[in-house]
Amino acid sequence: QVQLVESGGGLVQPGGSLRLSCAASGSSISTYRMAWYRQAPGKQRELVASISWYSGTQYANSVKGRFTMSRDNAKNTVYLQMNSLKPEDTAVYYCHADSMYWGQGTQVTVSS
Repeated sequence: QVQLVESGGGLVQPGGSLRLSCAASGSSISTYRMAWYRQAPGKQRELVASISWYSGTQYANSVKGRFTMSRDNAKNTVYLQMNSLKPEDTAVYYCHADSMYWGQGTQVTVSS
């Protein structure tokens, strides 16, 4: 069983940056594919970024070039660096592990 706890969300102005963290416990995530999803009000949850066990990454077209996902297996943690944030990035961001486990989510609000 893996527990995931996201942190780092908040309110930021357009053009600003945030760094989300997802700390895992209960088991090592070093061999897991990890992902970040987001869900805006009234919309379906969508995949934002994923990272393989060997740190290969993939991104949604809407965030490519602005977001960077990384992992630190020694800390059992993954990150999402979000730059040049836009109002349309406003959503609850969820960490996802091994296509099975979900965190509770962290709110990101981009507004002036």
